Amino acid sequence: MKVLQVSNFFKPSFESGGVARSVYNISKGLSKRGHDVTVYTTNYSLRDVGVETNKPVNLEGMCVYYFENLRKYFPVKTPPVPYYLPLIIRKEIKNFDIIHIHEHRTLLAAIVSYYARKNRIPYIIQSRGSVLPFYQKESLKKFYDYLMGNKILENASAVIALTKVEAAQYEKMGINQDKIKVIPNFIDSCSCENIEKGKFRSKYGITDNEQIILYLGRLDKIKGIDLLVEAFGDLAKNLSNVKLVIVGPDDGYLSSMNQQINQLGIQDKTIYTGPLYGSDKFEAYNDSDVYVLPSRYETFPNTVLEAVVCETPVIVTERCGIADLVKDNMGLVIKWDKKSLKDGICSMITDEKMRNEFADKGKIFIRENLDSNIVAGKIENLYKSIIKN
Repeated sequence: MKVLQVSNFFKPSFESGGVARSVYNISKGLSKRGHDVTVYTTNYSLRDVGVETNKPVNLEGMCVYYFENLRKYFPVKTPPVPYYLPLIIRKEIKNFDIIHIHEHRTLLAAIVSYYARKNRIPYIIQSRGSVLPFYQKESLKKFYDYLMGNKILENASAVIALTKVEAAQYEKMGINQDKIKVIPNFIDSCSCENIEKGKFRSKYGITDNEQIILYLGRLDKIKGIDLLVEAFGDLAKNLSNVKLVIVGPDDGYLSSMNQQINQLGIQDKTIYTGPLYGSDKFEAYNDSDVYVLPSRYETFPNTVLEAVVCETPVIVTERCGIADLVKDNMGLVIKWDKKSLKDGICSMITDEKMRNEFADKGKIFIRENLDSNIVAGKIENLYKSIIKN
């Protein structure tokens, strides 16, 4: 099959969040299965990614267009505006058997879906946590839906939900149940196999008798970092051998986080590394005793799967979209409040038997349910059924 993947973010812009990583995983997985994969994305990033723009780039056997956008002409933060895209897609659209659009409230999605409808090329929408117009810029999202978002969803051959919760959100947007397919994110269950134990601790001066509580992700208020720091502040009063390690790019919350850490007087027990990628990231997972994701809202966090394949048990709140997968399989699910989080972390790091059981069960669960081969096969079968019909 000739497949087009469409996403604002793609490798190497992994600091933008889990979408870039997920789209890369899907694209790479399909390419490995023998499909001809093209990616339309932008060079929009928090840093200079140094990619060639507005022309095809060969990336690991995939054809990738990094469309330059108008952001460099504006001094303020603007959404990606891929002005060169229409010139390319008008010529190439008929080359594709199917199109997979990730996040539908983007100009990329609007332009690609328009030409797909015009040329009768089937497309799939995967909203990735942004099905309903809520949280940030709610009014703007509703206006976008009124203009084009609803039409983009309605004309999709299918929509992919990461969880049952997200499937219900599609229904609220008026999508027929028959068009909704629940397919989770996936990860290579061998991702952590060649990672050296103790390397992360050595880099950051953490001793073997200190226990690491890890958060890895964007520094954004929605991630609940304030709750984690507050709970850790209480925990550190009773436990002397704990370290809170925070890893990730600043998305506007670093200053507030540092201020809170200073007010609680836990600077000596807290380490902020900045963003880590590749093996450096997996070294952090590998040396940690527990991974904590205290988000106010989360659909399907890749970081949870990454921690689990490194045999690190996890703690998520009941607001996490994969809480049902985590519970009894990968770690603990707790209420979104300080006491519950503190008690959950305390029980996990003081109970070695519990940690070992979740480490074993989690890796087996990933291998049997969320491994790259299994989930990529489901996506491939969905593509084939849509093209056939």
